[in-house]
Amino acid sequence: MADNIRTAPLRLRPSEYRSVLFIGDLLMAVTSVFAALYAWQQYNLTVNLPPLVDKLSVANPSWSEAKAIREAYAQLDINAPFWFYLLPIIWMLLLVDLYEPHVAGSGRKTTRGIALAAFIGLLGYSLVFILQQNTNLPRIGVGAFLLFASLLTLLWRTLFIRLYKSTGQRRRVLLIGAGKAGQTLAEVYRSSNTQSFNLIGYIDDDKKKVGKTICGLHVIGPSVYLLDLIDAYHVSDIVIAINGEIQGTTFQSILDAQEKGVEVTRMPILYEEMTGRVPVHHLESDWIIRSFVDGLRVSGFYELMKRLLDMLGGLVGVLIFAITYPFLALAVFLDSGLPIFYSQPRLGRGGLIFTIYKFRTMRQDAEADGEVRMTLENDPRVTRVGNFLRKVRLDELPQFWNVLRGEMSLVGPRAERPELVAEYQKQIPFYRARLLVKPGLSGWAQINYGYVASVTETAVKLEYDLYYIKHRTFGMDFQIILRTIGTVLRRTGR
Repeated sequence: MADNIRTAPLRLRPSEYRSVLFIGDLLMAVTSVFAALYAWQQYNLTVNLPPLVDKLSVANPSWSEAKAIREAYAQLDINAPFWFYLLPIIWMLLLVDLYEPHVAGSGRKTTRGIALAAFIGLLGYSLVFILQQNTNLPRIGVGAFLLFASLLTLLWRTLFIRLYKSTGQRRRVLLIGAGKAGQTLAEVYRSSNTQSFNLIGYIDDDKKKVGKTICGLHVIGPSVYLLDLIDAYHVSDIVIAINGEIQGTTFQSILDAQEKGVEVTRMPILYEEMTGRVPVHHLESDWIIRSFVDGLRVSGFYELMKRLLDMLGGLVGVLIFAITYPFLALAVFLDSGLPIFYSQPRLGRGGLIFTIYKFRTMRQDAEADGEVRMTLENDPRVTRVGNFLRKVRLDELPQFWNVLRGEMSLVGPRAERPELVAEYQKQIPFYRARLLVKPGLSGWAQINYGYVASVTETAVKLEYDLYYIKHRTFGMDFQIILRTIGTVLRRTGR
């Protein structure tokens, strides 16, 4: 049996790909700290040493001149504060967007993301410098770090992407099944801007499909020839994209391939890796039980930390709301009159109804007929001030009170109106599963998807929500918060 095991080259899975990028980014960031310290020292020697030499040339310095000389000597020493050595951690947080699959494999998007991270870092440090008015802050050191970190990270990322794509390290994937599930994967693969693996084609026992091209992929043969085709096409992974029962011969071929060292993955797993979503239309009827009853076991520590983060964020948010209220209320009033706020019932965890408050961003007669409507992109009901408030998410400031009360969280699925939930659960599988957790001010769906104008698009947002519920961790929550802050700074909210 051991002689039949394939010795394929090492190929990285998406999670492993991101781990390698993370380790490389961290090494570049740590290197940048020491490079910045060296540059800082050289700057001091270049700028401060000549004046020091001039002072030393004084034959009989006075007491004040001697003091000035000692101070000049002290300026040559590098006394970096402790937090300076934590800059790599801050840099890694700024790069959080660069680990998304559609960004990690794109040189253009990576370059843009690194430039944005450096800009946000420089802006944040400038604000600290202005507010503290402390001339002892290491401006040269921080500036040098941002420069070195940007250049080294860009160099590392570019080299890794090119080497990974050019040395045959990408996985070679074969789909078992050319039906609806397999075609869905093929369509997602084709629509992706960057592919982290090579999709070879389909295996299908339907004789009418063999030899045809479906969704841009060739059906290369039946499962009886699976092992031969694996060798012929140097396949590293096979993905089972069959929703119904699997024939005995096909199942045995898959087991034989696995014994030879081929990775076997189910369609939903690869779909999650590729999209960050759960394929609601390609799940078995008991999936909700296996994933959210048997498998949904977050730790008590996570729940505690999440609630503490919600309380801290809620307090900060309420403070910001109190400070900005007079200005925002005046803007809303001058633009479209009263009322300043609007309230709506929403469904929370377990289907409990609570009331949210927002700054009003639509006309007073937005739903004059009483019919519930979704908000569309460029919705004509949105006022001028309302459009601005939505872009920077300021319209949601009153909801921090809901966070403090425990009705909402900083991160979670969008809180939806009971009427829409009742309608969507009739048309979209597993829709009420999003009520397993508290709704959030921001969430995985909100930062990855825009406006929805149809049930089909609502199903896509549900796929993001279910992915979050299934994979939620404190680190993922923190990532979503950071990306939401980036949305506010870029004014790309909706």
